Amino acid sequence: MRTAPPPLTAAPMSRGQQLQLLGALYVAQGLPFGFFTVALPVLMRDAGWSLTAISFLQFLALPWALKFLWAPVLDHHGSRRTWLRVFQSGACVLAIILSLMDLSTAAWALFAAVLLFNLMAASQDVVTDGLAVRMVPVQERGLANGLQIGGFRVGMILGGGALLWLFARTDWSTMFLAMAAMLALLAALAWNPPEPPPARTPPPATGLRLGWAWWHRLRSPGMLTMAALIVVYRLGDQLLGSLTGPFLRDIGVDKASIAMLRGVIGSGASLAGALLGGWLAFQLGRRAALLIGGLAQAAGLGLYIAAALSWGGMPALWAATALEGFFGTMATVALYTLMMDATDPDHAGTDFTILACMTSVASGLANLLGGVMGDAWGYAPTFTIATLLAAAGTLVVIHWLDTRPPHPRMMQAWRRA
Repeated sequence: MRTAPPPLTAAPMSRGQQLQLLGALYVAQGLPFGFFTVALPVLMRDAGWSLTAISFLQFLALPWALKFLWAPVLDHHGSRRTWLRVFQSGACVLAIILSLMDLSTAAWALFAAVLLFNLMAASQDVVTDGLAVRMVPVQERGLANGLQIGGFRVGMILGGGALLWLFARTDWSTMFLAMAAMLALLAALAWNPPEPPPARTPPPATGLRLGWAWWHRLRSPGMLTMAALIVVYRLGDQLLGSLTGPFLRDIGVDKASIAMLRGVIGSGASLAGALLGGWLAFQLGRRAALLIGGLAQAAGLGLYIAAALSWGGMPALWAATALEGFFGTMATVALYTLMMDATDPDHAGTDFTILACMTSVASGLANLLGGVMGDAWGYAPTFTIATLLAAAGTLVVIHWLDTRPPHPRMMQAWRRA
């Protein structure tokens, strides 16, 4: 039987309190994501793991791709406050448990811990987004979206940069205890969120009915085509994604420098890229933003080819990392804007979640393929293929949308200058 959300018990929050709450929640989600995507591959490579084995980390990110399956349960059963407390407390406990392990621990135990972390973070993301939609006034949602991107990137800097830097100077146990402490502080800042009442009470639905509803939306006009275009657009960039950390370690860059490159420079540049991507989509239109972002991203990836061929030294690596973060995020903002155009206003949440999950599917599959190719052919050939696919994928998507937009509602936004 469906449990009705409790009535609003917390006093109305000021804008500053709302920013603190949402900022803490999004930083808490980005922190473990940054560690497991930026820092952990470096540590695994340093411990002698193969690129193929490291690429299997992408399978452990499946909760981010599949979260739409249990989102209705989190949305309509129990309270958001309870769910958030469960996920935040669980993350702190899991970080403490990981401090008792090390990279010599059985692979299944380490991978199980990573999977649980991703499951809790992805589930918290569903609850946080729902809370933001209900709590933030419509006219201020742009501010909330900016906070979402910025907070998540700050979390990635902490997880992928600060924690890797700390490991380089201490040890595995200290690093994870520090993660637990940061997560506990963020949980304290977001421990008592309001419980806004739902706009309407949805009818009770069984798991089978919910599953059929998702399948029905996926089969709606244009959705499968849009999902395929997302994969084409993201393939090249994501093919390279799982290799950059191990590549830096293999060519002799120390862990502290990698922490600065990947965790700080890359994530910091991505914040600027998000701003420019949003401006391009608003001022020049979707087509120009998608084209400029995609081709600029491919050009930035090309610098990794030079680095793999030992051209340019550390300056080439700094430039490659900064441009990858900047242009990659710029392209992502343009893609997400297009995804919003593709959603049906009557099913906006459902449609957008499906398409967002497709980006996670594309990322996981491409990262796994990149690891296999890197082991088989080496870095330079794999980086070259990734760069060519990124450029070709951009042109294919532009041509497709120019000639046959998946749905009439996309045409007006796509043609806008």
